[in-house]
Amino acid sequence: MPRSNVPTTSAAGALTDAAAALAVAGPLHVFAYGSLMWDPGFTVAATAVARLAGYHRALCILSIRNRGTPECPGLVVGLKAGGSCVGQVLRVADDGAEAALAHLQERELSTNAYLPHHLAVRLADGRRVKALAFVARPDHPQFMSGLSVAEQAALVAQGVGPYGSSLDYLRHVCSALDDRGLPDGPLHRVLAAAEALAVSSPRNRAPTVPSP
Repeated sequence: MPRSNVPTTSAAGALTDAAAALAVAGPLHVFAYGSLMWDPGFTVAATAVARLAGYHRALCILSIRNRGTPECPGLVVGLKAGGSCVGQVLRVADDGAEAALAHLQERELSTNAYLPHHLAVRLADGRRVKALAFVARPDHPQFMSGLSVAEQAALVAQGVGPYGSSLDYLRHVCSALDDRGLPDGPLHRVLAAAEALAVSSPRNRAPTVPSP
């Protein structure tokens, strides 16, 4: 089960450090590349399409709380090293930074599977801003690497948690990318496979719980 051997580094402490570093530069910006694109959960003053170099979006985090359970995990996106990722920069309202950080700590750092970083992103007009980004932790038991499309689809098709199903999550991610003119072929391929699996597979099939 993806519970043991959780890294001891405090993601919450790292969030505080990252936020403090960003505060020096002015307004708080958050780099959204998954559910934060369509459901940030905090007051956003402005948005802009941006590219983050050095990381790419991938279905690589087992969801055992929000979009799945330890016994029947789902799969959600994280930032993995290498390549680049086009997403959205969210500028937090000036009077909403404290509330936004509290929300992000609860939502993104509940199992320590992500580590917050303040990273430079490039806007469409060429300007660079520093933004808070949540990077997947490759040393964490929820981190998955090397899964085939079929293995990813099986996890997406099965996971359901308090935030809804992993399948609905991926539908929203792909729709958000499409709406912003940001197609992501790998995610769309997994979505198609998961949709087919959800239709064809019996509800009582044994859940998939992969080893890291």
